[in-house]
Amino acid sequence: MPDIQIVILAAGASTRMRGADKLVEPLCGQPLLRHVAQLALGTGLPVVVTLSADYPARAAVLEGLDLNPIQVENAGDGMGASLRAGLSGVPAGDAIMVLLADMPEIDAADLAAMLAAFRASPLAIHRACNALGVPGHPVIFPPWARAALMAVAGDRGAKSVLQAHSQAIRPVTLPGDHATTDLDTPEDWARWREGLRTP
Repeated sequence: MPDIQIVILAAGASTRMRGADKLVEPLCGQPLLRHVAQLALGTGLPVVVTLSADYPARAAVLEGLDLNPIQVENAGDGMGASLRAGLSGVPAGDAIMVLLADMPEIDAADLAAMLAAFRASPLAIHRACNALGVPGHPVIFPPWARAALMAVAGDRGAKSVLQAHSQAIRPVTLPGDHATTDLDTPEDWARWREGLRTP
């Protein structure tokens, strides 16, 4: 059974927030990025977080947490650069859970479900999907996928790897829209928060 580490991708631009940063939006009484990082640390696994120098507040909200922050020098090149930087902090023989930092509905039970699926079938790619079967995040990649992930370029993340190895993917169903809710604009955040307050 390979070891596994969690890589949180948090180096992307927040351009659609029109001057705000979605990763420091408050959630459960703390910035979103810190909330996600604490969930990851709660698994007991090593955690890597990729960061951009363009967003110093993100590094600040992680202060005091026992994780490995990695600055992405070419973060503007897209998610591929962030993914490669994150992998550089993980031993070659380890599996990785790629966890996006901007998904506020992911919770501890979701991460536990993903890890249970991986441990039951450690050679497969495990991808979270919502209750309707729509694929989302997080995704666990076994060690054999590392070379393909390191070759990813641009802002499509690991989509090319997932397409090339679709037969190896095992879906992991998470409740509701946990696996697919991400909030990119102030309006998205406002609607989502209003939904939380609706009986």
